[in-house]
Amino acid sequence: MRQVLRGLIIGAAAAIGLTAAPVHAADPCADYVPQPKPQNTARDYVGQSIDDIRERGFMTFALYEDYPPYSWEEAGAPRGIDVDLARLIAEFAGVEARFTFITAGENLEADLRNHIWKGPVIGGAVSNVMMRVPYDSAFTCRVEQVSFGGVYAEESIAIAYDKDSYPEEKPVPAYFRFDSVAVENDAIADFYLSNFAGGQLQPGIRRYPTMEGAMAALRAGETMAAMGPRGQLEFGADAGVGIHEPPLAGFAKSRWKLGVAVHFSWKPLYYEVTDALSAALADGRIAAIYESYGLTHQPPEW
Repeated sequence: MRQVLRGLIIGAAAAIGLTAAPVHAADPCADYVPQPKPQNTARDYVGQSIDDIRERGFMTFALYEDYPPYSWEEAGAPRGIDVDLARLIAEFAGVEARFTFITAGENLEADLRNHIWKGPVIGGAVSNVMMRVPYDSAFTCRVEQVSFGGVYAEESIAIAYDKDSYPEEKPVPAYFRFDSVAVENDAIADFYLSNFAGGQLQPGIRRYPTMEGAMAALRAGETMAAMGPRGQLEFGADAGVGIHEPPLAGFAKSRWKLGVAVHFSWKPLYYEVTDALSAALADGRIAAIYESYGLTHQPPEW
């Protein structure tokens, strides 16, 4: 089973409460526990300053592998929304973008540790910037070795459906007691639907190794609907597929912000990256990148 959504979205869900009951605390960092700081670590192992990056002529980016429409390789060439955003950042800094495609780990905290502030146990090194990092004020307290920012979009859970199967009413989760729905195996939509109404939807759930496979099943008429992140649904849809975001009972947070992560020691680099994304968000370049892949850009709302 592909681990991308487990490490990125499910890991984030566990960390920031995507599926748990909301915590009604005045201070999002009320349960803060100090985290260890990297010590006695070589300077080239924990990142570089923006001056060092400009001197060497390139900036390194960690991207999730096999994760269309966001990041993947096609005939050896990097492709995807996150690839284009990384190039935009590098161009703003006046350097080349270089990419490291990573496999998602056990959770988001592990990915940040391995690819931003410490490095993997065996082989490899950290990157200057990690793309597509869910942003949440409470989560930032959990990983203080990382600077989070550059919020450029929002992602949300949605339902794609066969328009002929639902000519009048759009499907909601309760429909899947009787109708079939495709999900990525072990992804957040799978967890949600499997536990909805005490497990009553289980007979209608069809699980696929990837979200691409789930959407292919919907297009082929193998299922009546599919559920997952809106961007992946849009990327896999055709003219016969509709997409909507109904209210999701029991979801504490079905929409989340996306940004980047930089090692906490390199604030000037963090500001450079954030400025690049802020400028591109303001002048419409980020929306244009999304549109080029057939996606609707959901700008961040605060």
